[in-house]
Amino acid sequence: MSSINLIDSFQEFKDFKNIDRPTVISVLEEVFRSMIRKKYGTDENCDVIVNPDNGDLEIWRTRRVMEDGFSEDDDLEIELAEARQIDPDLEVGDDFIEQITLESFGRRAILAARQTLVSKILELEKDEIFKKYKDRVGEIVTGEVYQVWKKETLVLDDEGNELILPKTEQIPADYFKKGDSVRAVVLKVDMMNANPKIIISRTAPEFLQRLFELEVPEIFDGLITIKKIVREPGERAKVAVESYDDRIDPVGACVGMKGSRIHGIVRELKNENIDVINYTNNSSLYIQRALSPAKITTIKLDDVEKRAAVYLKPDQVSLAIGRGGHNIKLAGKLTGYEIDVYRETEEDDEDVDLEEFSDEIDGWIIDEFKRIGLDTAKSVLELSTDELVRRTDLEESTVKEVLDILRAEFE
Repeated sequence: MSSINLIDSFQEFKDFKNIDRPTVISVLEEVFRSMIRKKYGTDENCDVIVNPDNGDLEIWRTRRVMEDGFSEDDDLEIELAEARQIDPDLEVGDDFIEQITLESFGRRAILAARQTLVSKILELEKDEIFKKYKDRVGEIVTGEVYQVWKKETLVLDDEGNELILPKTEQIPADYFKKGDSVRAVVLKVDMMNANPKIIISRTAPEFLQRLFELEVPEIFDGLITIKKIVREPGERAKVAVESYDDRIDPVGACVGMKGSRIHGIVRELKNENIDVINYTNNSSLYIQRALSPAKITTIKLDDVEKRAAVYLKPDQVSLAIGRGGHNIKLAGKLTGYEIDVYRETEEDDEDVDLEEFSDEIDGWIIDEFKRIGLDTAKSVLELSTDELVRRTDLEESTVKEVLDILRAEFE
């Protein structure tokens, strides 16, 4: 019987599909019982035996032996004369047991059953993949790039399951080609048209957290806790860590000797700058650490509005803001405060606060200059028109008008 297509199907699925053997046997048995019901009207008096090792099948049918002429249901009963043609020793009331071959069902029924088996196994496999990855959300997976499209990349795991890495979940510097190995975190798993859709990400904060757990044993063991991670993928990240053991320096443990631990993470993230800072409940100190490497002179907090006014020396302003504004933006996300940066001036320095020009310059324009750390007239005049246009969202004509107003003040 093992030469029949239906059994060949079983061999194929039990060897290559990600489904446990008892489940496959149960499905196979149900397919056979369905065939029996269609042919005989019932399967109650049939035993289906599937060999778990090779998928070989035996079907045994039991009918009650009745006196000749008294059989009312041929599916459940058999007349004595007919039964004795096979076993002369049978008597009325005995059980007549016969083996049913697959061939007796006919080629069409076997092909239909094979199609049903294929369909059920594929459905089970999809459910298994969905359950497997649903439980792995937030875990790192490694796969091989199979195909690269414009908006997403198809990755296959070691079992051949399809993982989708959307362009939006890739680091800007990521470049993949077929055959490349890629690491990412499982972001979400959905069922779409009965097919599991597994989305992976390299930009999620969880990816960076899992990389730290892999590189820093103290985090994996729970001696150091990652309190929060904020990222601008491919540019900069800030990681707040805390140690429950006073003998362990959490920042030093995460960075490693001469940066040995963090270098691997930075390489994986395409040279993303990673600031590891010591977490504290002291908001003022936390904000100062978050704005590293800038040195803060004074800080004023508004805990109600969750705003922080930070004063720095002129040479520290650009450090606090960072390239593209990433440093101050991430510091705000990490601490939960809206951070305003102000340039601290010497008392004998004849400078004028931009707010003093509110009758000549619109408030939203002043706010735009403040956003990039320029809160006095001289701090604006120190930069060229092109530089001001590049760093703000202002038109060139607007910038020139503002510069004319500020120069007139000092003239």
